[in-house]
Amino acid sequence: MWDRIREKLSILADAAKYDVSCSSSGGNRKNTNKGLGDSSASGICHTYTEDGRCVSLLKILLTNHCIYDCAFCVSRKSNDVKRAAFTVDEVVDLTMSFYRRNYIEGLFLSSGIFKNADYTMERLVRIAKKLRLEHKFNGYIHLKTIPGASEELLTEAGLYADRMSINLEMPTENGLKLLAPEKSHDEVKKPLGFIKNSIIAFKDEKKLIKSTPKFVPAGQSTQMVIGATPETDMEIMYSADQYYRSFDLKRVYYSGYIPISYDSRMPQIGSQPPLLRENRLYQTDWLMRFYGFNVREILNEKNPHLDVDIDPKLSWALRNPDLFPVDINTADYYMILRVPGIGVGSAQKIVQARKFGRLRSDQLRKMGIAYNRAKHFIRCADSVIQLTNPEPHQVKAQILQDSNSKYLKTPQNQLSLFS
Repeated sequence: MWDRIREKLSILADAAKYDVSCSSSGGNRKNTNKGLGDSSASGICHTYTEDGRCVSLLKILLTNHCIYDCAFCVSRKSNDVKRAAFTVDEVVDLTMSFYRRNYIEGLFLSSGIFKNADYTMERLVRIAKKLRLEHKFNGYIHLKTIPGASEELLTEAGLYADRMSINLEMPTENGLKLLAPEKSHDEVKKPLGFIKNSIIAFKDEKKLIKSTPKFVPAGQSTQMVIGATPETDMEIMYSADQYYRSFDLKRVYYSGYIPISYDSRMPQIGSQPPLLRENRLYQTDWLMRFYGFNVREILNEKNPHLDVDIDPKLSWALRNPDLFPVDINTADYYMILRVPGIGVGSAQKIVQARKFGRLRSDQLRKMGIAYNRAKHFIRCADSVIQLTNPEPHQVKAQILQDSNSKYLKTPQNQLSLFS
């Protein structure tokens, strides 16, 4: 029996890896010498809590059977892959078994759609309910919302899940109709709106009745596949901005398209997803959520694509030279936050520290800012007054030169969100 479960786990954990709406680290540390935990076990992924803790999740599909034939999906009904399905009890037993062995701290459960939406959603709910009520499981549970499922099932799911998510699939309706003509964005918006309103209603009721249960306390998220259809970066981020504002999403995830099989409707880009583009989109998303940027400042008709060689914050600064240099000792917090090389933590330190005296360049370095980048955009107490400022293209060339020099000296090279 265990061999059968192991085979199912191998198939359904592998199929679940294409869903990035729980941040997966790709860790491969193995358990040796009778230690605790094993990040290389099938279906283990990692996500992060609001306080920065990394937690391990069992990430699987309930089934890879599906009634839809989305061209970009490995589980589409026309794809010749080995099919499998867990029972409700098998998922519950796996979760509890992995948890007791300290492999995981929670469950990420998605599914292909078999028979119909309610049939699939009802089984996802039964798993969460059984874990919570019968096994007293208080770990993290992330459930996928199945488009078209009834509001009664969504309400019940929200009472047992910490987070729920539903895949937008393609950034635009036209892109979705091209590759998944059986689906529409309206089918996604309806449950997103229902869950958003339910979260608000439960919070309001909680103010009056303390015993009111929590409802999706970690909020909801969505995911877009990037690169399978010809949307510009502007179209992608405008769509993300709309969903953030309309449905109070916690995250929008951008999944670089991975060619699974040939289809004339999709580009052939090799076996690797467009990771650099994906990274730039996440950087833009970060600027929108934490740096106070309006998406139209970063992307617009004049600039519909993100720069490949520099991050979007630096690109924006170079396009707006009239706003710089920023006087670190007098500028408000939000303007300091827009300086390339200065993050949220450093901006807060600057605002606090300047209460006790004017700040100099050596003090800024100690605060952890990327001074070699920021120096082109700031003025501090010991700055030399320049009669003319260098042209944006000269600043860009200098920053790229400094970055390349640093990159070549770094033993382990990797893309970072911000310097």
